[in-house]
Amino acid sequence: MLEPGQPAPDFTLPDQDGNEVSLSDYRGKPVVVYFYPRDNTPGCTTQACDIRDQWSEFESAGAAVVGISPDSVASHAKFQGKYDLPHTLLSDPDKTVMEPWGAYGEKTLYGKVTRGVIRSTVLVDAQGNVAKVWKRVQAKKHADQVLKALADLQG
Repeated sequence: MLEPGQPAPDFTLPDQDGNEVSLSDYRGKPVVVYFYPRDNTPGCTTQACDIRDQWSEFESAGAAVVGISPDSVASHAKFQGKYDLPHTLLSDPDKTVMEPWGAYGEKTLYGKVTRGVIRSTVLVDAQGNVAKVWKRVQAKKHADQVLKALADLQG
């Protein structure tokens, strides 16, 4: 997992519309990068909709929000449309971003150790450095934690 203060590794992935999006496209503004296991599952839907419901606060903070999962571009398009999500969803089926960002690996689910997407969030500052990392987040009310960190980042 990344650590605060280090440069966030750049990436380029397709969004829900099939357009290539790079982290560096957002330079000059803070970026919330959250990793989630799967579109249309209860926890992932809760997390995405909490961001949607507080979208005006993310906009006021001047932040971009990017969700990344292994789902396909088509799945992201349906998920975004179904829940009217205002933020970008990126497809990482090969986990080329998730693995180096620490969002894919061993996790324990119902007492069993498996490999999969680790729900986590990284706040990247306007200069492209990691400002804060949340590991193994709880989907419900996580948007509140991120908004507080954005306010702290702005001083």
